[in-house]
Amino acid sequence: MSQPQSGQQRGGEGRHRNKVAASCTEALAGLNDGARIMVGGFGLCGNAEGLIDAVAGSGFRDLTIISNNAGNMGKGLAIWLRAGIVSKVICTYIGNNEDLHRMMAAGQVEVEIMPQGTFVERMRAAGAGIPAFYTPTGVGTVVAQGKEVREFDGRKYVLERALSGDFALIRARRGDRFGNLRFWRTARNFSPIMATAAHTTIAEVEELVDLGAMDPHDVHLPGLFVHRVVEVREHEDPFEYRVVRPRPENQPS
Repeated sequence: MSQPQSGQQRGGEGRHRNKVAASCTEALAGLNDGARIMVGGFGLCGNAEGLIDAVAGSGFRDLTIISNNAGNMGKGLAIWLRAGIVSKVICTYIGNNEDLHRMMAAGQVEVEIMPQGTFVERMRAAGAGIPAFYTPTGVGTVVAQGKEVREFDGRKYVLERALSGDFALIRARRGDRFGNLRFWRTARNFSPIMATAAHTTIAEVEELVDLGAMDPHDVHLPGLFVHRVVEVREHEDPFEYRVVRPRPENQPS
């Protein structure tokens, strides 16, 4: 897939000030079998739950997930794994995702794992129109297998290719009709970078506001990088593992 260009490709939908879709299904127009889909969030935090559910129920197949992880405990992107619609996962972390462990071991899903910093930089490079870059991360490990390694100033670096997607599905706390977005704390993870690296960015927002309602200084991602917006007010926002400190009376003396 060709990398997105900031001018020509983005200009079509970017000229229209109202990018609001009536539903998640409508927002996914143009998505098809075999698509490479970037999905923002970290773990189960900041997942575009409405869009994820809509893709799962759409009948699409042979999808490639580009995400920090692929869900957990049957939630988030694990919904796609269980639906059998994923052929490849490009990620940085598997953790306790038993669905992905099982499918990878059975050869049902191809998995490409990389260092988290490399993952982000590959997407940033795609958004900036940079086809590849050298990094010292991974030199001398399985990460560098099959890749070009060069030496600069006495240090070895491995060549990494830019990473782009057909679609990016991201979630924001607030957005306006042009697609200007504000995220909620760490739910911001990966989403702005993915928006620049995808051909079509779809933003699921918890609160849709009119143009001018957001202070420009509160905008984390300009609407230039967003093609469609859909309001989804209800989210489960599940905890993966709730960890709390014991009450003082329960602590050993």
